[in-house]
Amino acid sequence: MTSPDSQTESLDQQLLETITVQDRQYQKYSIDHHISFVPIDDEEEERLEIQHRVFQRVFDDRLIFPPVPRPRRVLDCGYGAGSWAIEAALRYPGCEVRARKAFCFKRTDRRSSKVTGVDISSHMIPDDIPDNLWLQVDDLNRPFTFPSNWFDLVHSRLLATGLNRSRWQSYFQDIKRVLKPGGWVQIVEIYFNVQSDNGSITEEHGLRQWSARFMRSLEDTKDLRVGTRLKTLMMGAGLVDVDARMIPLPLSAWSGDPRMREIGLANRDNVQRLFSALAHYPLTQRQHMPQEEFQALVTKAAQEADNPKIKAYFPV
Repeated sequence: MTSPDSQTESLDQQLLETITVQDRQYQKYSIDHHISFVPIDDEEEERLEIQHRVFQRVFDDRLIFPPVPRPRRVLDCGYGAGSWAIEAALRYPGCEVRARKAFCFKRTDRRSSKVTGVDISSHMIPDDIPDNLWLQVDDLNRPFTFPSNWFDLVHSRLLATGLNRSRWQSYFQDIKRVLKPGGWVQIVEIYFNVQSDNGSITEEHGLRQWSARFMRSLEDTKDLRVGTRLKTLMMGAGLVDVDARMIPLPLSAWSGDPRMREIGLANRDNVQRLFSALAHYPLTQRQHMPQEEFQALVTKAAQEADNPKIKAYFPV
């Protein structure tokens, strides 16, 4: 990863190479190096934007949770389609937002560069981004090379499918090092083991089968249960004033609470796409599940997610 003082570097061409599996496009570098098995095509970009809007409803339109009223430098780890980083740069024009992914591919003058984003793929980023946003392409499994005591806030969201299970401890240590004294880290993860608000999901349900097969398909390299251990990991890295909360994210509009019903309704489109997007490569290519069997599993899980009697949710 380049330092904030470095000039623009050309993007390594191998990071631009893609492969296609059953009409879904993936970054070849990520597949070859077991970094990420999530698509990087237009369909996934649309899903990530829907997902971002769902999270904004869940978080009452707060981009930043902790008390950082006037952030000057922000690092976004795993920017995906860039939704959070772009919105942060626009909402805080005096802030430097950095979004991390392996080689810098867009660099503005340092005096105006405020937000940094890092991710392994640049394929889903729109052409028009704010001047105070600097996007980098890098593997977050590698140690940070940013200066110590640099950022007011580090934002990290949904990296369980990208960070190696052995990386989490040093990842938080890196975050602590690059934060200014008094700085904050904000992290969101989903525990992909689908739950039921009334306990009605059994081993016979497609939702439970999808969860079990998906988590098993990546257990050799990823920790999809890391969301349940975030507080322990953060405190172990020496971070203080740690607050961890579990929020049930409904998979459809089943809740009797008007606010959660609205969130579930908004999340339905995301969920219907997510079952296939996240699990397609891991199950069909890593677990060698026949395409027809995979499609049947995804269809069954999606139908059950829509069933208001099951009251399905992801723990966030």
